[in-house]
Amino acid sequence: MFSLISGFVEVMLRKEEFHILVIGLDKAGKTNVVERLKTLQTDAVGLEPARIVPTVGLNVARMEAFGANLVFWDLGGAPGLRAIWDKYYADSHAVLFVVDAAARDRLDEAKAAFDRALASRDLGGAPVLLLGNKQDLEGAEGLSELAERFGLTGAAAAADARARGAPCTAQPASAHTGAGLSDGMKWLVEALKRSPRRRLVARAS
Repeated sequence: MFSLISGFVEVMLRKEEFHILVIGLDKAGKTNVVERLKTLQTDAVGLEPARIVPTVGLNVARMEAFGANLVFWDLGGAPGLRAIWDKYYADSHAVLFVVDAAARDRLDEAKAAFDRALASRDLGGAPVLLLGNKQDLEGAEGLSELAERFGLTGAAAAADARARGAPCTAQPASAHTGAGLSDGMKWLVEALKRSPRRRLVARAS
């Protein structure tokens, strides 16, 4: 009887595991973001930026944070690698789309990649966080500019969120200083806990 009760308690206390898909253009700082989160939220120390090389394929990072077990699937963002993104959509619970907010000459390219990803039916119901990285650099677009550029404001954005069945928001941040990262991820995990996406991914699995 004791083992039955202890097993029940263990199941009840077990934190859910969520798969966070980390995508965005090359040089947006996706891996830097994940490594900085590791330093901020766990006892582990993330890789220093000087030791991080461009992702070719997939990096996987695990951490217990924000009341959940998080598995980050960090995918390469070079033009030739974006074709593999959709292979991970169906098994992802949420999307962390990282943008180099200081690279203004590439923001239209980032917007096009963002729109293509969110148009996929395989991401239906998945909460999305648009992370405007590199806010520590001069000239980086701030929250209001990014939200407007990426179509996250107004009635059209609200209608799109209803159609997708999931919220999408923008968060300015800096992987260099750590500013904004925890706030953004806290929002994403809380949105995910309220999302039907958890059941959709479980059924697909």
